[in-house]
Amino acid sequence: MSMRVLVACKRVIDYAVKVRVKPDKSGVVTEGVKHSMNPFDEIAVEEAVRMKESKVAGELIAVSCGPKQCQETLRTALAMGIDRAIHVEVSDADYANMQPFHVSKILAKVAQEEKADILLLGKQAIDDDCNQTGQMTAALLDWPQATFASAILKEGSDMLVTREVDGGLERIKVKVPAVITADLRLNEPRYATLPNIMKAKKKPLAKKPVSDFGVDLSPRHQVLSVEEPPVRKAGHKVETVEELVGKLKEAGVV
Repeated sequence: MSMRVLVACKRVIDYAVKVRVKPDKSGVVTEGVKHSMNPFDEIAVEEAVRMKESKVAGELIAVSCGPKQCQETLRTALAMGIDRAIHVEVSDADYANMQPFHVSKILAKVAQEEKADILLLGKQAIDDDCNQTGQMTAALLDWPQATFASAILKEGSDMLVTREVDGGLERIKVKVPAVITADLRLNEPRYATLPNIMKAKKKPLAKKPVSDFGVDLSPRHQVLSVEEPPVRKAGHKVETVEELVGKLKEAGVV
């Protein structure tokens, strides 16, 4: 039996944009800044589409939590091959305080409502680099989890996942339903073609207010300050090895 795969997609500041800190240091500037799908979530979308192409998966559903602009991110997922999408509508004010814990609670409820067999998402988002949402969602659902996946194969009724760990690669087998988070080397996402972009406009995109999920969006932690990274000091050029050794000794390195 083919599986139903739910893919979570986050809208983030595009990876090529130089991020600027707000003057009051409360966060980063997002107004008028190019946004796109989180690259790790894009890898998760690609893997879901490949699973459908290989007859492992049946229906593919994308979900995104956030303001109206998240629908652009979902349309990208639809253009890549996802069948339908769900936009969990969150006001700008609430979204500013949204944290992985809140998103995990919403994703867990969507996964249950959609009777998903697999929840696929990126291992982390490139804006906050939290690497928490997948793990917390698995805990809330009480599902097995396979994080940092660099290869996913179906073996009988189970999923065989190769994980990237500090010491190399680890292969684990998980029973479905399961949560899997995508690492960088899992695949290379495809570009959405113009015909598929046009088709995506006609694919179903359901809009659901976050109030439907009964999740308390009050923040669990407070950001005190966001700072620019310190400017790197200029280096010193040396002409000889002897001079290099002398400089290293002055610095107390040798």
